[in-house]
Parts: sequence; structure tokens; C-alpha cells
Amino acid sequence: MPSPLDSLCWFALRTRSRHEKKVRERLVGLGIQDLLPLVTRVSHWKDRKKKVTFPLFPGYCFARFLWKDRGVILTTPGVVAIVGSGSQPESIPDCEIDALQRLMDGPLAFDPHPFLHEGMTVEVTRGPLQGVHGMLVRKAGECRLVIAVHLIQQAAAVEIDADDVIPVPSAA
Repeated sequence: MPSPLDSLCWFALRTRSRHEKKVRERLVGLGIQDLLPLVTRVSHWKDRKKKVTFPLFPGYCFARFLWKDRGVILTTPGVVAIVGSGSQPESIPDCEIDALQRLMDGPLAFDPHPFLHEGMTVEVTRGPLQGVHGMLVRKAGECRLVIAVHLIQQAAAVEIDADDVIPVPSAA
């Protein structure tokens, strides 16, 4: 049975800081299919406004290649590593890359957003609960913040906008 690494697969490449566009250019020059989602926003300075394009996922670029050809990728200037779990490479499902491409090609505006999942400890960044830590849960499609009193094993939940929370790094 052939391994998934025997066929063309999408991989995430970790890049040097602020080298995402250079890595993309080099991959294109090597004839390697790439994807670098970009966001354009207006930046305001004291004396002017300017449109600035930056990577949606800073420090990452995506490339589609055969695993056996990884040496060319790893020796590309600006590439730090191929992302995986531990020492194992991990390809990205085509459906996730397709979703990113559809987002980029579509008419909707999009912005970077912290990766959030149910059960994650989050901190509220604005509003009357700013600075409060709680657990993110969903109920009927709405985001809810659960504030718990562990000693008495009781909790309260409040609806909250997902844009108003950030993940809290776990203590290792």
C-alpha cells in the first residue's frame, strides 16, 4: 500500500521571520506549487495612510511537493523547517488548503484570528470582562465563556464574541 508521502501533498513550511514572500518567490522559481495567504490592510501613521500586505499566518508558507523532494525545500533560503508532529512530517489535508484558496479568491474580507477550540482557556481582551480568564464553550452555535469556581465545582456562562478572546498559553 503506498504511503500518502508518495504523492503530491501540501506541507506547511516554517520560515525565517519576515521571509514568507521571499520563500514564495524562491519556490515559484523552482517550479514548486505554493500558497501564501496575504491580507491587505490600511496602516495609519502620523503623517500618512498606506495599504500594507502581510501574511495571514506570519512565519509560514505552504508548498505542495513529493516528500522525496524535501531536500530541495529544506535547502531553499529562508525555509527553517517542514512542520510536523515531533520528528514526523505531517501533510495538510487538501480540503483545508482549498478552503484557504476559496477565502483568498472570494469577495469577503478576512483577518488573522487566534486558533480557538472548545475547552480552551481564554482571556477576554475587551469589554466589561477584560482580563477575565475562562473556558471557551459553544452552545447553539454561540461562543460562551465559562467562569468557574473550581473549589465548589460551580460555574457561570456568558455569551461572548469570539473576536474578544485570545488563547491563554498553557503552563508547561
